[in-house]
Amino acid sequence: MIAFFEKEMPQAQSELHYGNTFQLLVAVMLSAQCTDKRVNMVTPALFAAYPDAEALASASIDEIYGYIKSVSYPNSKSRHLKGMAEKLVADFGGKVPESVEQMQTLPGVGRKTANVVAAVEFNQSVMPVDTHVFRVSERIGLTTGSKSPLQTELVLEKHIPPAKIPVAHHWLILHGRYVCTARAPHCEECGIKDICRYFGTKTKMKTEK
Repeated sequence: MIAFFEKEMPQAQSELHYGNTFQLLVAVMLSAQCTDKRVNMVTPALFAAYPDAEALASASIDEIYGYIKSVSYPNSKSRHLKGMAEKLVADFGGKVPESVEQMQTLPGVGRKTANVVAAVEFNQSVMPVDTHVFRVSERIGLTTGSKSPLQTELVLEKHIPPAKIPVAHHWLILHGRYVCTARAPHCEECGIKDICRYFGTKTKMKTEK
């Protein structure tokens, strides 16, 4: 799997648009249960109005809502964005901390969001697990019977070389987004079908019929 993706996606990266670490954090928070395409539609105006933590912290929840109302769960995300910015200013001098644990003290920032920022911006060997990573890992056979994103995260971090974990996160997301889709995966187009547990099982069932 690693050999295939290194050849086919050597420069895999996030499809979110951002200019710095703070903007990435905001974009990832907005992307929860929302498409990157939708997030990228609202962030240019949001970042223009509030380019840093200090500016966002000074905005009202209603003002933030006006910029992000078209994303999923805009009410809670507006509150979380303001709270996150306020805590960044109060506790971290307006800068996003590199520590995953410290990031998770920010309102609205869970383990997956913190891991994304740590992997993408700070090149840390942590594996963010979203729905794509969770599904693809289980389907192709990187995990077996995983019950939670944390279980998937720990298994992937154990078996993928540390230096490759940050980019492997993007490999799995993009593969899940465009090839190994939730419904009707495009197996015939898949470059790793020969090592895929799902495809192997499906092929065996057809043969037995």
